[in-house]
Amino acid sequence: MHDSLGLEPLVRGIPPVRSRRGPRRRRPAKLCADKGYDYDHLRRWLRKRGIRHRIARKGIESSTRLGRHRLVVERTVSWLAGCRRLHRRYERKAKHFLAFVGMAAALINYRRLTT
Repeated sequence: MHDSLGLEPLVRGIPPVRSRRGPRRRRPAKLCADKGYDYDHLRRWLRKRGIRHRIARKGIESSTRLGRHRLVVERTVSWLAGCRRLHRRYERKAKHFLAFVGMAAALINYRRLTT
């Protein structure tokens, strides 16, 4: 499946976020994405849902200007990919896979805190 086809189900699947005051937010405030998501229908869909977007345009902008938040996410995914069991996805059940993701995140955090 192309990444652009998975954006809508991903955004719809985000659970409500509890805030300190007021009602829960049911959608993210803004979305940063690279050139793989540069499609007019995705931009319209995000605008219709009230989500501000920062999507690099093909042939015009560089993906590197999307900000430091995207780099944090990519670095974390890279750390998780360093765990062989997660990189190859040996587990068939999603519960088991998510349990190993949690264990890998705990190990990564432990290593970061002890050094």
